[in-house]
Amino acid sequence: MNLHTDVVETLEKWQPGTAGQEALRHAFLGFLAAREDACRRSCAAGHITASAVVLDASRSHVLLTLHPRVGRWLQLGGHCEDSDTSLAAAALREASEESGMSGLTISAEPVHLDVHPITCSLGVPTRHFDVRFVVVAPEGAPPVRSAESDDLRWWPLTALPPGSEDLTELIAAACE
Repeated sequence: MNLHTDVVETLEKWQPGTAGQEALRHAFLGFLAAREDACRRSCAAGHITASAVVLDASRSHVLLTLHPRVGRWLQLGGHCEDSDTSLAAAALREASEESGMSGLTISAEPVHLDVHPITCSLGVPTRHFDVRFVVVAPEGAPPVRSAESDDLRWWPLTALPPGSEDLTELIAAACE
């Protein structure tokens, strides 16, 4: 199975809990139906990305990265690669690379969708159709900041950093 097929099957099976997420699911499926290259970062119209809400083993803290280009605290994640065979594998790969942790476990289904305008590695304005999964770190696993981050740290779910209010819905979905 190729990545495009996996993304379509993943989103067809997923049943989001809100009308807004259901509307986004349909928009993502429409985009995927129209664009065979929707999972490739070279798709200038926009492309599927894979994110991970990394929770600690107690599920009381979330790991956030201070994104160097965006200048904000965000969940881990990024572009799908040609070697990714599934959307969940892409999210897990991104979480492992950006957290420096091994032994992460990922949810079988997404928990949240988001589409946002961005100028990414293409150097031109595009959109990220971001599919988000829950990832849980092993007990006591220390994160190691990668070159893709200005900072990386655990935040209590009840005390997220200033300027991260737009993560509230995502983190709530991850904790359900």
